[in-house]
Amino acid sequence: MDLGKLAISLPVPFFSARECVDLARRAERAWGYQAIWLAETSGPDSFALAGALASATTRVTLGTAIVPVYNRTPAVLAMGAATLAQLSGDRFILGLGSSSHAIIESWNGLAFERPLTHVRETVAIVRQALSGAKSDFIGKALRSRGLRLGCLPERPVPIYLAGLREKMLGLAGEVGDGLIVNLFPVSALPRILAAYRAGAKRAKRDADSDEVVCRFQVAVTDDIDTARNLVRAVFGAYVAQPVYNKFFAWCGFEAEARDVADAFARGDRSGTAAAMTDDLVDRVTILGSAERCREQIAEFVAAGVTTPVISPLATDRAGIEASFEAFAPALLGH
Repeated sequence: MDLGKLAISLPVPFFSARECVDLARRAERAWGYQAIWLAETSGPDSFALAGALASATTRVTLGTAIVPVYNRTPAVLAMGAATLAQLSGDRFILGLGSSSHAIIESWNGLAFERPLTHVRETVAIVRQALSGAKSDFIGKALRSRGLRLGCLPERPVPIYLAGLREKMLGLAGEVGDGLIVNLFPVSALPRILAAYRAGAKRAKRDADSDEVVCRFQVAVTDDIDTARNLVRAVFGAYVAQPVYNKFFAWCGFEAEARDVADAFARGDRSGTAAAMTDDLVDRVTILGSAERCREQIAEFVAAGVTTPVISPLATDRAGIEASFEAFAPALLGH
């Protein structure tokens, strides 16, 4: 069974930032994972945590999946990426994305406007700075002049981009080095990859061998109904966000996306959860016995995901650790 280049997602619930560093050591030394990808919402800062992981590990790839392009300037992103490249011995990948209305507008008080332009121009400035050149860029949304980084990586820092629908996926293929995705049925993967590779083709770039990083929400359990309800509780508001709501409709869940958005707008949280049907939940998350979960992820790998990132859905620390152990390459003999 081909499970690709297995990785874990950090941070995780019930573990402090310091304890996540301990998990990273175990992921590398005891569990045999090849990479650690850091999510950033309202928990630990990705760059700060990545710095600690860089010092605690020696082999695994470290990446952000993702940090937004709005709440850090391109100059700050470039400085962070260069620092982490040096700390990790060039094991760092900068994963960027536009994020969502809730995180950018509500939490950070910034306008979530022109996401395609912000992503494109951020990548241009960050790459210019990481090359060692003095920044000289004036775009439609961003500008930077006169920045020359005082610390540079030994090798270029790869920049992966997150994408949902055609335009952002195409931009990711055009200006990125790899793709970051999540929360979709395997049936949507051909369409996702086609849009990404079409963008690469426009840039006269061959993306067929690019890394495709996918974070999977995984519940290793025999109680599927409880796991489904946990997904609904955790991701109902997520699916209601405009960018993700449109993505779910694009993936074939038109009715469910509409019903989730309508219920959420009414403030009906039980209705929001109910609108996430069993079919939707089962197709965009990985639920079941350890063997069944591995089979489901293998289906995504066969369809084109290169790097499955295990993000446990569990109600306690033991469940988190058990999920990581269920996919540990060293324990599976991979």
